[in-house]
Amino acid sequence: MENEKYINLKIADGTDMEAYTAIPEGALGRNAPGLILLQEAFGVNHHIRDVADRFAAQGYVVIAPELFHRTAPPYFEGDYTNFAGVMPFIQALTQAGTEADLKASYHWLRHHELVNPENIFSIGYCMGGRVSFLANATLPLSAAVSYYGGNMAPLAAMGPNVSGRHLFFWGGLDKHIGQDQIDTVIKAMDESGKDYISVKISYADHGFFCDERANYNERAAKEAWALTLAFLKNNMA
Repeated sequence: MENEKYINLKIADGTDMEAYTAIPEGALGRNAPGLILLQEAFGVNHHIRDVADRFAAQGYVVIAPELFHRTAPPYFEGDYTNFAGVMPFIQALTQAGTEADLKASYHWLRHHELVNPENIFSIGYCMGGRVSFLANATLPLSAAVSYYGGNMAPLAAMGPNVSGRHLFFWGGLDKHIGQDQIDTVIKAMDESGKDYISVKISYADHGFFCDERANYNERAAKEAWALTLAFLKNNMA
């Protein structure tokens, strides 16, 4: 773990939050896009840090906040084979607390010496896919991306508040997210008149992007990565 890439943010509720950051090499001036990278249910682990570094290599200034910071120790990493072990941290999350974490992350990016404040995005995977939708409905983002975000239906009422275009990825083999959940979210976007792209990859399962999970699908991951980069680029000022 590269502790020098971590920062500590003061949150509005008085808590402290660690966040992993990744900075593009050779960046000059306030020209880089900013990206809030939102973790799976297993913390800001090796995979999430690797994804942050991959986006930095594409020119993004990235911050990956530790959303479990109120209940888990700093640098917490869960075990992909033990979902029950991370459930207490998930269940302890509150919308108010998560929104405060998102606002602190956004503020850090907006005032970063390398970031163009007109180009700030969010992306999240699994649990983070849900949080990325919350981010787009809470912050003035240019656009946002959600990979197989579960339990998003309760947030559908926030559709009118969505600020930027949204890209959704779903796995056709995903047993965790039913078509009814997807339909609820998409209906909210339609009724709110919001722009979005919804992609269901028929041959992919939940967690298909994570190369450290059993459900990793290399083909789907590569295709989703290419679509994600194109989508973010197309939504830059």
